[in-house]
Amino acid sequence: MLARQLAPRRLLSSSLVRPAHFASRMSTSAQAQGGEKAAGPVEQSIRDKLTTALTPSFLAISNDSHLHRHHAPMKAIGGGGGETHFTVQVVSDKFEGLRQIQRHRLVNETLKSEFDAGLHALSIKAKSPTEYNKEQTA
Repeated sequence: MLARQLAPRRLLSSSLVRPAHFASRMSTSAQAQGGEKAAGPVEQSIRDKLTTALTPSFLAISNDSHLHRHHAPMKAIGGGGGETHFTVQVVSDKFEGLRQIQRHRLVNETLKSEFDAGLHALSIKAKSPTEYNKEQTA
């Protein structure tokens, strides 16, 4: 069980936004990434709002709802198939100089209407381009 928790997670239903110079080599549609299910309306809304508010150089969204369908509150709303749990990885210039808590607040405020409409959990990995580039070269 512990090994499973520590193992890196594969982004199951992910959507990526990369800098323009990657656009010709990478599709942003989940369908084009191995035939996985297309993004649902909540995932699409998250992508649209984060892209507009943060103009990210990298954005990955993973719908983790299926991992939580056995939880009692999720069973009450149909097994978690309703797009309730997500992980976002976002790299944006707007995070430069901000602490993690400030970055998370910015993301959460951007998605307030999604939380009000039933988004239950959002795991956030927010980095500045400087941090992201340093991590990529390490």
